[in-house]
Amino acid sequence: MILHRRDMLGLLGASFVAPAFAAGPGGLRAGAFSFDRPEGDGALPLAAYAGRPILVVNTATACGFAGQLAGMQTLWTRFQERGLTVLGVPSPDFGNQEPLDGAAIAEAARREHGVTFPLTAKTHVKMPGAHPFYRWAAEEKPGETPRWNFHKYLVARDGTLAAAFGTQVEPTDPRVIAAVAAALDKPA
Repeated sequence: MILHRRDMLGLLGASFVAPAFAAGPGGLRAGAFSFDRPEGDGALPLAAYAGRPILVVNTATACGFAGQLAGMQTLWTRFQERGLTVLGVPSPDFGNQEPLDGAAIAEAARREHGVTFPLTAKTHVKMPGAHPFYRWAAEEKPGETPRWNFHKYLVARDGTLAAAFGTQVEPTDPRVIAAVAAALDKPA
């Protein structure tokens, strides 16, 4: 595996800023996981975002809810300077509504919805073949697993799972905004 300079710096910084983000006495934390980059050039470790809340959303560019990408961008624009990271995780699991692969997904999200936040490579989020982050999230919040595209998980600054929101809850819903604001206001 090849690590890019920015990933190495992020990992190094994470080790000093918030070691509990990667693992704690209660077990795994979100920082223990990484996703593949859409360009296929290595991993995107969540530890690179240590000490920052992360909104992780499984996306699909051909889904009827794809308009939520613009809402995710609104959150990213509004809260990025305060420390929020928004991460889109394209998934083919629900009706194969992510027909694209690799960089084409990110390009479509940018072109059609103005997305500038990070996206991962296409990833399985539904059991039994779910990505390890999604298996961990299912253990942390049983019954609040993705049932369709645009399920949202909010990871707190300390790497714990702070909240989950279903597909029907828009990224700009007051409940999501309140949870994000609370996560930003809470120290790591």
